[in-house]
Amino acid sequence: MVDEMHGWAGMEYEGWKDREEVRRRLEAGADPERWGRGGGRPLHRAAVFGSPEVVAELARRVADVDALENGTTALWDAVLDGRTENARALAAAGADPWWTGFGGWSPGRLSLAGPDPGLFPLPEGVPGLTEAERAVVEEGRRLKAVLGDLYYDGLGLACVAGIDAEEAIRRLAATPADGGLLDELLEDPYAFDMDESLRIVGVTTVPGGCVVTQPWGYAPQQTVAMKLLSEGTLAYGLYANPKSGNQGSVFRDGVGEGWDLHPGGGPYPEDSPEDVLFAYVHHYSAVSFSLAYAGLRPTDARCVMGPPDAWVELPERDYWTT
Repeated sequence: MVDEMHGWAGMEYEGWKDREEVRRRLEAGADPERWGRGGGRPLHRAAVFGSPEVVAELARRVADVDALENGTTALWDAVLDGRTENARALAAAGADPWWTGFGGWSPGRLSLAGPDPGLFPLPEGVPGLTEAERAVVEEGRRLKAVLGDLYYDGLGLACVAGIDAEEAIRRLAATPADGGLLDELLEDPYAFDMDESLRIVGVTTVPGGCVVTQPWGYAPQQTVAMKLLSEGTLAYGLYANPKSGNQGSVFRDGVGEGWDLHPGGGPYPEDSPEDVLFAYVHHYSAVSFSLAYAGLRPTDARCVMGPPDAWVELPERDYWTT
């Protein structure tokens, strides 16, 4: 019978940190070049989930430490996920920090925008970050610090450039929320019928624009709401779907430009250099990605999780059909 897992069946995330477990499997015949049914590579797995010791063990057993999985090297994956010690172990094993990845970025140059900018010595002739790139990095770090450790599953946001909360409320034709209903809703939003709870949203002015938020639902990024909010400007919508992950959308001047996006994911092979850096800076942070995409610069997390400047009730209508 063919071993479709190549000797790695039952290997949990924590197992990639256990050098003795990995070594035991390798000695028993596990393939250092293949993992799982989809053509994955153990070294890439260890680069993201494992320990430096496991990375070093696998790196010395593979034919090419810079072999690709889904278009990237293990070192690229380690840098992207902020696994600096694993990145050091890979470089010590001969991995190339200056291999060119997505958008023309190398792992080495990308690391200049990461938590350890001194991870690799910069060779002569390789440019550091430009002033514009440094600005993206610094704002991303500031935003993440402002937001802190948010639990945002189930959150809906519309991040709108260039208008304030008052204008957003006018565009949505929203009215002040009933105080009694609001108190009960905030205490337990999931105890309410969805048709009722989805009509209550928060709106807050922030530097650069405003945020429409609903910590318990997707209402702010519904098609009609995004269309109304984005007239003459740009809006980025987010729904942190607990079942299927973060979903993003972009509307410009009332027209949808992108949907079913993955804020906080990526970067992707087709991304521009600017998009690769932006995705790296906001990796695994869908909220900061959404805010920064719209050019918003909040000074605290209140615009996301509340209390907002105003709680309002949306008029009853079909918010999906324009």
